[in-house]
Amino acid sequence: MDFDQLKTFLEVSKQKSFSKAAVKLLVTQPSISAQISSLEKVIGVRLFERGGGKVTLTAAGRVFEPFAEDCITRLNHISMTIADLERSPRGSLLISANDSTALYVLPTFFAAFKKRYPRVSLNIMRAERSKTIESVLNREADFGVVSLPVTDQRLHVELIHEDRWVLVVPPEHPLVGCTNVTLKQVAQHSLLVPKQGQRREHLDQLFTQKKLSPKIGMELDSYELLKRLIIAGMGIGFLPRINVLSESRAGLVHIVPSEEIVIPRNLAIISRHDRSLTRAGQAFYTVTTRLVHPSAITERTTTSS
Repeated sequence: MDFDQLKTFLEVSKQKSFSKAAVKLLVTQPSISAQISSLEKVIGVRLFERGGGKVTLTAAGRVFEPFAEDCITRLNHISMTIADLERSPRGSLLISANDSTALYVLPTFFAAFKKRYPRVSLNIMRAERSKTIESVLNREADFGVVSLPVTDQRLHVELIHEDRWVLVVPPEHPLVGCTNVTLKQVAQHSLLVPKQGQRREHLDQLFTQKKLSPKIGMELDSYELLKRLIIAGMGIGFLPRINVLSESRAGLVHIVPSEEIVIPRNLAIISRHDRSLTRAGQAFYTVTTRLVHPSAITERTTTSS
């Protein structure tokens, strides 16, 4: 039994004629007869009485008719649901990023995406940079958001957020009021630094190039904790500008300008080159980058050819 047989059965019942049903369904009358005969063999009973130029339902046919109608209704519902899925993304996405990015950068993108695609569930996996890259490569996360540069050729990389690291000090600190602080001045004060990672390596290189030995007050594995300790007067440190904007406006910390210390902090969304994105994934990529992901372009080219 298949859906075509059920549609044929219902059309014959409606038209009360094999020939009229054939016209409606754009098939030949022998094809109609063959489908009904096949259906009756499956059911094990005759569904129509044929004779005197009339086609009427048997008692079994009348019992069978509502079940056939229900099956076709369900088929139509399934077809509509799938078509709707094609038009409007659904499902879930997992995005990996570190705490700082998850707290201060992703919420804006998430809000814009959910406004347009409320049926897609967004989930954040908090992980440091190397783990985020690993998760995307292992297909554990759909996307990652990490700081540039990213050199792995297996990844597609697109800039989505431009920022910079700034020197942050407590409100009463001696460096407040400086218009152009130098690295040598920074080295004279207790410095709170990341315990490890790309930014720690960058800072170490800056001091090494200037042949300076900074006074490391504490090594921390959380930028949020580093910020809280600066507010508490425990030292000074470098943080992404977006992380301290609200505290700076509230007077809890002070951002000290420096022409000598330039540390960019540009963030990119990363995904595997060879991974075909779902419609939800394509939509998220477009919202964050305002571009179409290369996998979608490749898929369209392949399909058209």
